[in-house]
Amino acid sequence: MLKPAEHMQDPGEERPIGEIVHQLLEEGKAYAKAEIDLAKATAEAKASEYKWPAIYFFAGLLFAQAAVTVLAVTIALALATLVGPLAGGLAAVLAAGGAAGGLAWLGMRRIRDGR
Repeated sequence: MLKPAEHMQDPGEERPIGEIVHQLLEEGKAYAKAEIDLAKATAEAKASEYKWPAIYFFAGLLFAQAAVTVLAVTIALALATLVGPLAGGLAAVLAAGGAAGGLAWLGMRRIRDGR
């Protein structure tokens, strides 16, 4: 908070310009520090508001990744009974790799197009 003027002077009494500039700089620093502290407190309040939703979202992503891995293994095992274990595994890898490549291509296209 800004400090009130420590002493009031008579209008006829002149202060040196250096003293006035020094006081102005000190008050400017105090104001800037108060503004920075306010911005910092606001940012911390917003960040704490989204902390738990971010944790839940990240945990959901981990479970989604596990589900995709299980799906790829299931496809490999199902194909293994038809074309053998090696070919089934390779087909599952190609399918998952193709999906990953397609999604990466779509993402890069959106970045390049600016959308």
